[in-house]
Amino acid sequence: MVESTTPANDGIAARAANLSKIYGTGNTQVRALDEVDVEFRRAEFTAIMGPSGSGKSTLMHCLAGLDSASSGSVDIGGTELTALSDKQMTQLRRDRIGFVFQAFNLVPTLTALENITLPLDIAGRAPNEEWLNTVVDRLGLEDRLDHRPSELSGGQQQRVACARALVGQPEIVFGDEPTGNLDSRSGNEVLNILRAAVDEFGQTVVIVTHDPKAASFADRVVFLSDGKIVDELRNPDADSIMDKMKTLEKI
Repeated sequence: MVESTTPANDGIAARAANLSKIYGTGNTQVRALDEVDVEFRRAEFTAIMGPSGSGKSTLMHCLAGLDSASSGSVDIGGTELTALSDKQMTQLRRDRIGFVFQAFNLVPTLTALENITLPLDIAGRAPNEEWLNTVVDRLGLEDRLDHRPSELSGGQQQRVACARALVGQPEIVFGDEPTGNLDSRSGNEVLNILRAAVDEFGQTVVIVTHDPKAASFADRVVFLSDGKIVDELRNPDADSIMDKMKTLEKI
């Protein structure tokens, strides 16, 4: 791995500095991110919100190494992403980052357990059995491990996706609208799991969401508008988040 000069023990799990992302050229050019500076502390739950087209998903994708920056820098735990080769980036995403997506992204031919351990299997790493059992138990999946995705409800599939993200004990877990395809009860289950991952396991969680109720599970909400961070709330509730979003949508 190529390390930056940023100390990995400074309490910051991820940061972006002067981060810009531009799509297209000329008259079709879109500046999705405009010189963004933001930090995400270890063992903290952050939600990223903003109007449609504000750049929130682009920010998360750049932070997670799923998209490259046009300029500026991103680092995960002191490792500068722009300095990595494709192979190193793949290894970092596999070993140090967990993902929970709206579409679950489970392999239909594999059982729940096989889906949970798939990233570790690809990496040639054996799961920590005690940690695996803790995650499976906390997510209430003990009786579903032999089931394939088609035999699981949407909420159960997303719990499997959460277990997959947590089982490798990554430095940070990113969620892109992780409750977007779920009913309110299943969505609350997933959010409670992510909240518990922070509170009980010391995990760092960053999600993109459009839902004020989902964002209220976070310790902090960061608001984007037109590719810039314009505000943040600490210890938010759904009403304060909704009020802020109404203000942004009027801009």
